[in-house]
Amino acid sequence: MNWDDVRIFLAVHRAGTLRAAATALGIDQTTVGRRLAGLEQTLGSRLFLRSTGGLALTTTGQQLVQKAEEMERMAVSFERQGEGNDPHPSGEVRLTTTDALAVDFVIPAIEQLRVTHPQVRVILTTTTRLLDLGRREADVAVRTVRPEQPDLIVRRLAHWPVGLYAAQRYLDLRGKPEPGSALVGHDIAFYQQGVTARQDDTLAGEPRSGGRVVAELDSSLMLATFVRAGLALGELPEYMAQRDASLVRVWPDRQRATPYEAWLVLHRDLAHTARVRVVVDAIVAAFAE
Repeated sequence: MNWDDVRIFLAVHRAGTLRAAATALGIDQTTVGRRLAGLEQTLGSRLFLRSTGGLALTTTGQQLVQKAEEMERMAVSFERQGEGNDPHPSGEVRLTTTDALAVDFVIPAIEQLRVTHPQVRVILTTTTRLLDLGRREADVAVRTVRPEQPDLIVRRLAHWPVGLYAAQRYLDLRGKPEPGSALVGHDIAFYQQGVTARQDDTLAGEPRSGGRVVAELDSSLMLATFVRAGLALGELPEYMAQRDASLVRVWPDRQRATPYEAWLVLHRDLAHTARVRVVVDAIVAAFAE
C-alpha cells in the first residue's frame, strides 16, 4: 500500500473536506480526490460518506484510522532517524509557541540564531493549540503546559508568579480595588473559555464576580496589551511587569495559585539533529538571559 495514499486518507479524516485536506497537504483538491478514490478501490471499500458537515468516516474508515496513524508514526520516526546523522546545522526547523513567548523570548532567540547559524531557517507558528510533535506538526515547541506524551524530551525553561496588574493610568483614574471586594466597581479582562485550564473564577485569588467584564482575550499577548492600554485589570506573569514600568501589581502579596510556566519540548528522535540542536540552544539561552 502506498504511504502517500494513507497520508491523504488521514488528512481528509482530520480536515473533514477534500479542499481543507488539500490545503493542509499543499496539493490540489483534484489530486486528493483521485488518490482517495484509488485507495478505496485498492481496499474494495468506501472510507467516507458525504454529510451536511463534510465527509464522515464509514465503518471501514473508522477501523482503519488507528492503523493509519501507526503507519504515520513509523514514517515520521523513519524520517527523523535519517535526519539525526546530519552534522551540519542547516535547513528548516518548525517551531511553535504562544504569541507572548514568541515576542519576548523566541524571536530574540531567532535573531541571535541568524547571526550564528544563518543556514538554519525557522518556521514559526504562534498558537494556543498544542501542535502534535509526534505527527511532526512541529519539531520544537515552547509551551505553557507540560506535555505528558511519551517519546518527548521536556525541559522547564522558566516559571513566574501570576499577579493582578493594571496600568498606572488605570489606577490614577479608578484607584486600587480593595481586597475582599470581589473587584466591585472595576473593569476586568481575562482569557476566553478554553484558552487555558488554569483560569478560574478568581483573579489573583480574589473572586471576580463583582467586576465588570470588558474583554475576553484569546492569548497572553492580547491580554497584556489590553491591560497595558489602561482598559482593565488582568492577571499577568511577573516577568512582563519587570520589563514594563507602566504595569503595577495591584496586590504584591497575592497571586494566582498556579504559576506561569514555559516548557521546551522536542521529540527524542530529533534530539541529536544538528539544526534542531542549535535552535534549542538559542531558545534556552534566551530564557536564561
